[in-house]
Amino acid sequence: MNYSGFYAAIACLFLLTGCTATSSHYSVPVYAATQPSNVRVKVSLKNQAVYVMEGNKPLLVTATTVGKQSDPTPTGNFRVLSKKANKRSGSLGFWVNGTQAVPGRSSQSPGPGWHYEGYPLPYWIQFYRGYGFHEGSIWPIPHTHGCLHIHRNVVRAFFALVEVGTPVEVAFTQPEDETLGRNLKRPMDYNDPDPPTSVLLDDRYFDAIPPAHFQP
Repeated sequence: MNYSGFYAAIACLFLLTGCTATSSHYSVPVYAATQPSNVRVKVSLKNQAVYVMEGNKPLLVTATTVGKQSDPTPTGNFRVLSKKANKRSGSLGFWVNGTQAVPGRSSQSPGPGWHYEGYPLPYWIQFYRGYGFHEGSIWPIPHTHGCLHIHRNVVRAFFALVEVGTPVEVAFTQPEDETLGRNLKRPMDYNDPDPPTSVLLDDRYFDAIPPAHFQP
């Protein structure tokens, strides 16, 4: 793959994923945990919201995108199984042959000479086999294959708050919907074009995710 012009593409990435004030400046307050072992994550499918709680204290409240009707997000009580900052999909991605790259499934090779590169899932947090949280667009409707998207401006803070073993409760609704999630701020960059394929295929894509910021 020819990666010349990578940094120009990265600049394009930021242009494509949020030049408006609403999207590029999307932020929510994040607080560090005093006792990380007491942190738990609650997900409301109806409100498309993630509540990271330490006891009764909200550490992070943010919008999410949930699985569409044909690929629903699993519900139940789970624990974080693994974390990986530079995770790539094992099923959806690109088939690459020299300077050519075409989207496809890992199980459907175009033929000899092609190799598979998974779609980037930055700051992956797995809570169930094949399902997890990761960076992605925040749609106003269920839109994923079952995973839960966290906005790129928030995902590294979320990743830092959650540890392997952290409880995760996914339900249709949560009590916090009527309080913390009542007027939840949502980004508006969900319909922007995907970044260039050359950016998605380069591992430096993961480094372009904004750093975590915590309230003092």
